[in-house]
Amino acid sequence: MRRRIVHLAVFCFCAGLTAHAQEFKLFDRAVQVHGFASQGFIYTNQNNWLTMHTSQGSGAFTDFGANVSMQVTDKFRIGTQVYDRNLGNLGEWHPSVDWAIADYKFKPWFGIRGGKVKTVLGLYNDTQDLDFLHTFALLPQSVYPTDLRETTIAHMGGDIYGKVALPHHLGDVSYTAYAGHRSDSIYSGYPYLLSQYAVQISSYGGLQYGGDLRWNTPLRGLLIGASRMNEDITGKGSAVSPFNPNAGVAPYYESSKADWTNQFYGEYARGKWRLDAEYRRYLRDQIIWNGTSEAEGDVRGWYFSAAYRLTKRLEIGTYYSHYSLTTAFGGAFAAFSPNQTDTSLPGNHIYDKAITGRFDLNRFWNVKIEGHFMDGYADNAYPDGFYPQVNPQGLKPHTNALVLKTSVNF
Repeated sequence: MRRRIVHLAVFCFCAGLTAHAQEFKLFDRAVQVHGFASQGFIYTNQNNWLTMHTSQGSGAFTDFGANVSMQVTDKFRIGTQVYDRNLGNLGEWHPSVDWAIADYKFKPWFGIRGGKVKTVLGLYNDTQDLDFLHTFALLPQSVYPTDLRETTIAHMGGDIYGKVALPHHLGDVSYTAYAGHRSDSIYSGYPYLLSQYAVQISSYGGLQYGGDLRWNTPLRGLLIGASRMNEDITGKGSAVSPFNPNAGVAPYYESSKADWTNQFYGEYARGKWRLDAEYRRYLRDQIIWNGTSEAEGDVRGWYFSAAYRLTKRLEIGTYYSHYSLTTAFGGAFAAFSPNQTDTSLPGNHIYDKAITGRFDLNRFWNVKIEGHFMDGYADNAYPDGFYPQVNPQGLKPHTNALVLKTSVNF
């Protein structure tokens, strides 16, 4: 592992010095090739975080990708991206097609795209891989959890989208409506969480549909918007039943009773300042343990962030991220897990204060230094960064973390 980290760090250094986009011609049309790679290191004073052994210091925080795209005509574009990552016990170097689209824009107010399409949800869901756009090494985890990247990143289906200018100088409105199939990696946070209960997920996904509406207001630099996502999710695999452990391994399935997300957001960017705020509510009501039980989780997250460009090469930022989760169980599983409704308890919330310094060494290479000061660990029935598997001695109510990250892009 140390050798892999050293090799990637050397790569980042060399690529940062020489990186630039590649371009070649195909049938007299330009084909563009871009890519990125990042390497992180996290140290926590207590509690292991994001499935890594961070209390000892961990560099198991790597991702990279490459994409190719071509503007076939003035209105028609195609492209695809391959992505891979290792985040502690997640990802584990299993590459995937991050997105692959065909996009035709008939008019500015109407276009269609299909394939594996990035899901528009809030300010940053569809740009999580574009680290060079972000001040922070980790986006606010209450709304953009790194361990659950695959759950919202894309859908196999289609979108309609467009931008409409409003009369009387009232700005413009952009819209997206989509429908498709979500298919999670089995190396993501939710399958890893279930492994503590002797559940091994082999597939997880289903119908996903929703939309996004955002308004560029007449006030220069002010954007406000809202997103909605509905899902019908099924998980399959194998498990040892807690009701009859002597029966051994048997097939397992779970399915959605209700599964939806509402997200509201605003951004103000003017001069050297950028201010963001978002609120996300995710309600997850699942039929679990082969129809014998029900689990309802109500996840609420919000954050406020501010960033300021001090110099051409240096940007600083801070955010406060607020995450809470309540759960209720019904059926047979209720005897094993009591309801959790008191969000003041550290096991039901994470309040995170973060400060960041971003250094742009050149156009293609940046280094970020970030501190996190967390209250709570939300060790509940849904992934949130803290996992019992890597914290066998239990979790303490406060965690401080140092995050170092370097990224290159071309």
